[in-house]
Amino acid sequence: MNSEPERDPTFAVGEANFEAVVLAADRPVVVAFHAPWSRPCHILEATLDTVTAECADRVKVVRVNADDHPELSLCYDVQSVPTLLFFVAGTLAGRMVGTASKEAILDKLQAISASKSSSP
Repeated sequence: MNSEPERDPTFAVGEANFEAVVLAADRPVVVAFHAPWSRPCHILEATLDTVTAECADRVKVVRVNADDHPELSLCYDVQSVPTLLFFVAGTLAGRMVGTASKEAILDKLQAISASKSSSP
């Protein structure tokens, strides 16, 4: 995974760059908390790659290794992996725990975007 957002919209983040990459992002961000030993995380990885390829111009997808960044896991109450957190304008707007289909992730993004755009 690349750590440069300009070259690859799917990259690893941690405590050092979470605020700049996720909270200050100019578009919705899907944060995938994962662990290298988790089989469900490996299954979800291909789905996230597909979502990234299809939505790179309007959604950022990043990954957090929960083992390497326990402070972020605690801060966002991540109790199992994989967990997807959906951020819009720096605010946690949704969560999915476990593996998910591309359609489920895209539906969640659409629902979050719709609810944020209808907010005052």
